[in-house]
Amino acid sequence: MLRDDINTAVKEAMKAKDERKLSTLRMVNSTIKNADIDARGQGKPPLSDADLLGLLQKMIKQRQESVELYDKGGRAELADQERAEIAVITAYLPKQMSDDDVKAAIAAIIAETNAAGIKDMGKVIGALKAKYAGQMDFGKASGLVKAALAG
Repeated sequence: MLRDDINTAVKEAMKAKDERKLSTLRMVNSTIKNADIDARGQGKPPLSDADLLGLLQKMIKQRQESVELYDKGGRAELADQERAEIAVITAYLPKQMSDDDVKAAIAAIIAETNAAGIKDMGKVIGALKAKYAGQMDFGKASGLVKAALAG
């Protein structure tokens, strides 16, 4: 499980005295625990690996936005810190699909779900998230799905 991999990496980072990796992984664990607590409060089970992948992608996206802001503000040291965190978190995501693979996956899902127009976009995105969690940027994918369904 992804949780076990992260906990093992925390121990390895402690032994290696890798402060950047250790603090990033502790932050990831904290975010996971908070999400589990939220889920429990809503009567849901702990997050699955697919849910965790979505959570990690969200964390990466937040850091990418911070990098942009720090670069614009001339804070290179803070931007580098965020980039280092992105690198640590990215290690726990499956290999990202290429643009061509994403387009092929979208075409396959559209065919599977018999999606006919924009009104079926939610159905297509839901199927993509179920099948390819953590493997593609769903922000970009939704634009591609919309274009495919409109055209």
